[in-house]
Parts: sequence; C-alpha cells; structure tokens
Amino acid sequence: MLPTTKVFLEPRNGATASIEAKVKAMDKSDIGTIAAWLTEQGLKGTSESELLSGFCVACRAAGLPLDRGMALMDTLHPVHEGRAFRWDSESEIESEFEYGPSGEGEALSTWQRSAFYYLWSGNENEVRRRIGFGDPIDFNMLDKLLEAGHTDYVALVHRFAKEGTIGEMDCFFSHFATKHPEGFSDRDLSILRKLVPILGLAIKCIALGRIARTIAEVYLGKDAARQVMEGKISRGKSERISAALWFSDLLNYTKISDNAPPEEILPFLNEYGEAVISAIHEAGGDVLKLIGDGVLAIFKAEEPSDACNAALRAERSLREKLATLNAARIVDGRPTTDVYLGLHIGDVFYGNIGSQERLDFTVIGPAVNEVSRIASVCRSVDLNVLMSSDFAAAIPDAERAGIACIGRYALRGVKRAQQLYTLETAQLGGSG
Repeated sequence: MLPTTKVFLEPRNGATASIEAKVKAMDKSDIGTIAAWLTEQGLKGTSESELLSGFCVACRAAGLPLDRGMALMDTLHPVHEGRAFRWDSESEIESEFEYGPSGEGEALSTWQRSAFYYLWSGNENEVRRRIGFGDPIDFNMLDKLLEAGHTDYVALVHRFAKEGTIGEMDCFFSHFATKHPEGFSDRDLSILRKLVPILGLAIKCIALGRIARTIAEVYLGKDAARQVMEGKISRGKSERISAALWFSDLLNYTKISDNAPPEEILPFLNEYGEAVISAIHEAGGDVLKLIGDGVLAIFKAEEPSDACNAALRAERSLREKLATLNAARIVDGRPTTDVYLGLHIGDVFYGNIGSQERLDFTVIGPAVNEVSRIASVCRSVDLNVLMSSDFAAAIPDAERAGIACIGRYALRGVKRAQQLYTLETAQLGGSG
C-alpha cells in the first residue's frame, strides 16, 4: 500500500480544509477525493474563491502541476455583470473581483481579445496554448503569463442548458496555467476535464445563492430580504416594531411626465430615485416600497431618538444630492423637481401580506397611512418636509432647535388632527 500524507489546504483568505493525497502521480483515488471535497464544500456554502483556491492546492498536492487558476461566471445583478476568482501558487493576487458590463468601449475590446470570448462565440469547449513552446500569443494575458514563466495554458467553458440559465449566467469559464518545463501532459488535461465540471457545479451552487440574495435585496430591501431568506415567507408572519417612517414623493411629477418626451421619463425617475434611495441607505434606513415616484422607508433603532436622527441625516443628505442633481439637469436643459417628505414614528406590523402565491413584505398599520398623509400636506403649505408631533418629540435635543410648528392639521383618513412640524430650512422648489 502506498504511503499517504495529510495535506492541509489553506487558501490565502484563511479557509482551511483537509484532504488525503497520495505521494505519487495523481490516480483515480485522488480524483475521487478532490471531487468529494468539492461536493462537500459546495454543499457547505464555501465561497467561490475558497473553492478555486482549495481545488488548485489539492491538485498540486496530488501531482497536477497547476501554477495559476481562474474561474469566471456572469451573474444577475443591477450593477455587476459577473464575478471572477483567481489563484496563484507563488504570488499574492486579488482572489476575487466583480466586473461591469462588457458590451461597449474598452471592456468590450478586452473581452473580445480573451480566450473566453473565443470559446463563447464558437463551438469549442477548450482551447490550449503551449506558450513556452512557440504557440501564438493571440489572447490577452498570455504575454504576461509567459513573462512570469508559465509554459502552458488551457481555457475551458462549460455551458448551461436553457433550464439552468439565469439572466446572463449561461456558462462557467475557467483557465489554468503551469510553469512545468514540459507543460501539461495529456493525462493532466484529462484530469482537469474530469474535475473542472465539478468545480463549476460547486461555484454555480454558491452563485445561485448569491443571486437569490441579490434579487431579494434589490426588490425587497436589505432587512426584508434578510428575513425572507431566513425563511419568513408564510402569509401572516409578521412582527410588531417601532420605527421612524419615511414617505417621500416628487413635486409636480404628473405635470412633468405629461410634458416631457416619453424617453426622458425613466431617466428622470431613475436619477431622482437614486438620490432618495441612496440617501436613505447611507443613513441606515431600509426602502420597503417604490410606489410610482413615491418611496416608503423605515429607520429602526433601539432608541426612538436614534431612529429619528437617522431619518434626519437621510433628509440632509437628500437635499445635498438634489442640489447637485438639479444643477446638472439645469445645465443640460432638462426638467428639475424637488422631493416632498413626510416623517413619522410609531408602531407597525412588519411582515408578509397577500395571497399564498403572491406576497409583499412590508409594513402596515395606521402609522403608515398617517405618514403618507403628512407628506401630501407638503404641497398645500409649500414646504418640502413635514413631521408628526410624535416624530418631533422623539428628536434628540440637539436637533430640536431647528424645527418649527406650522399648526394643527386634519389628515385625510386619520381620526385625530395633530400638530405638524417642519425644519426651519424647509422650502419647496426646483420644479421646471
């Protein structure tokens, strides 16, 4: 029986796994052991960079002369086109990174010069360049690999069937390089062809989980997404929480949309939506619902004063963003607007409502109706922010000096009239 040694796989990001490797040329038992490790780590949820690093280290330990590895897969994300993962046997390199759209400009040119594009646009599943033995340097990166002492390079693509495709995530790309004086042997390549599909399946498993979280966060908000991903997806599951509530809308949106060319409406909404939503997120709030040009958000904190303070930080940030945005749109001759905002604090039910087949994770309760009514009063009093008496009372003392009472108002659909407050700096403007 051949001697064995325990090899500890230690990817550069700190993950550790153990694997048995024969002290001889890689054989079927080694292939099976590495395949089992990949399967186990994929089921555990090990990160993609750890999977690639552990795979390459295990292959080297078992006799496969890998010196560089890379895996790449598109994703479903509003900003990033995909994620890539890298490993090097000698150098500290960036182990993972996200890349943006590759459909135009320099990104398109770089993509079209790659071995991955060659595979994606054709019918081949593998391309090899023995760069240390005179093969052409016809793909990007090959010159740098040659300079670093690599002798052989192979790139592979594993395509998904239509049923396994999500968005642009339609295949798994990988490439490997060696500095071995003789390059990859036929057996080396045969082993890679057996193991890389398992690596791709494990990485795809993790990527699908990431996509699910991304979709949930984009459409539900981060906190609601977290709760849904933790299993709170049954109708009627909710919790009673106290939160500062934000409801904002765009001034004169109907008039602007009626007069602006149709192709300008979506950019208009997106630019102002970005200002509002980014201000809320930067202050620690969660956007729960987009209602046309309206935004419903909450700010949660153990202390009511902290929640209200966060909402006021978001309001200040929003005004700065709007000033910059409106100035740029004026220069371009495009219509501008302002945001009117209602702020309130109270108890709400936070959870799932709807049918068994279509649910919405949101907040409900009288306080939600009240904050929207407060926001609607902004138009009649020419102020861009109004807050309830409850919100004003919860504001930290340091902030309270900057607010003023504007009188008592009856809110439509709300039983009791109440005092409304505003910021001394509040005003409406920016529409045109």
